Amino acid sequence: MRPIIPDYLAEALGDVEPDASGEPAAYIPELAAADPERLAAAFATVDGRVYGAGDVDVPFTIQSISKPFVYALALADRGFDPVLARVGVEPSGEAFNEISLESGSGRPLNPMINAGAITVHSLVGPERCAPADRVERVIRGLSAFAGRQLTVDRQVYASEMATAHRNLAIAHMLRSHDMLTEDARTVVEGYTEQCSVLVTTRDLALMAATLANRGVNPLSGETVVSETVVRQVLSVMFSCGMYDAAGDWATQVGIPAKSGVAGGLIGTLPGRIGIATFSPRLDRHGNSVRGVSLFERFSSDMGLHVMDVPSAGQAVVRSNHVLGSGTDALRVLELQGGIDFAGAERVVRAALETAPPEARVAVDLTRVHAIDDVARRMVLEVARRLTLDGQEVYLVDPETMLPDPDPGEGGRVTVVRTVEEAAPTPS
Repeated sequence: MRPIIPDYLAEALGDVEPDASGEPAAYIPELAAADPERLAAAFATVDGRVYGAGDVDVPFTIQSISKPFVYALALADRGFDPVLARVGVEPSGEAFNEISLESGSGRPLNPMINAGAITVHSLVGPERCAPADRVERVIRGLSAFAGRQLTVDRQVYASEMATAHRNLAIAHMLRSHDMLTEDARTVVEGYTEQCSVLVTTRDLALMAATLANRGVNPLSGETVVSETVVRQVLSVMFSCGMYDAAGDWATQVGIPAKSGVAGGLIGTLPGRIGIATFSPRLDRHGNSVRGVSLFERFSSDMGLHVMDVPSAGQAVVRSNHVLGSGTDALRVLELQGGIDFAGAERVVRAALETAPPEARVAVDLTRVHAIDDVARRMVLEVARRLTLDGQEVYLVDPETMLPDPDPGEGGRVTVVRTVEEAAPTPS
């Protein structure tokens, strides 16, 4: 059976691809030269499965998407109080490169704008950390989030430093308020290296999934930061991650997120999934035009808004077993509880991993008490693809959890009330 989730991602990419609005970041020469037609999306689950479509393995620089991860490293290295004393957590309502400082104290309003991120960079590692050691710690930490060794794009770094006048001005302003305690240019150089780290869309999905997985990388199993650090980072991402579009994002999309001016965009659903997209055309806020559209679709299709509380319950796939033998054998996928996208992904996985050799397959919904729209469509797509593979599919649905179960073109299901109606009759 062909995989379902990459097909869904490819369909979503196809729908947004015609949108040619926006332009790559023009104020950094290397970014201005980016191919505006690049497009990718990836999902990473908290147990390490990655699904992608489009240019998922094309490298680009992480830019401001580094901010929440480096904020996490600073919190882990220095503790909450020293970091909060230098960087606040309030939304600025201003563009990412504004000089947003608290009146009187000079403290940056939050770590997601440049003033806060430059300060945060200076707080990574132990006190009096040498600048080169600090940069090494940042790259090592970002690599741990990604689950592989990352490197710096030196051409982008040089291009950004040649045009870093505004960030240098911000750093000097921070130094005048003692928010920075060392040479302003040196800190900006380190921060620019941080932003010039190369990643792929696949990397970003895994980095987001590490936050979703309480700070544990789903592939390597390494605990990168603690749960308390993750909670702080996700809280700030939710309120500040999309700059002066953060309010609209929180209400319409409802996913803790962070964008970067190279065209990347990440989102994290705690305990569920990490999402990443890549498209270099930016809107006036500095966010990827097509990336924002993709996230709006994902949130709507899959019920991913953080205020949509998922049903509590046990594992969705209660049992995956066979009744009978030989030509009469029936494969039974017994489901349970409330099923949302994350649960339906487990159903898809069970069907793919089993690759049922049996001629007949039953999807048993007897113990299911709720199923949302995207999960409904995914379950029916499983049925459709099993049919296309030549199998006879039964839907055990005594409570009519799936009314009018149409699997779509080429698909066919037989609805029964009990497994026994589909099971082989003893001879």
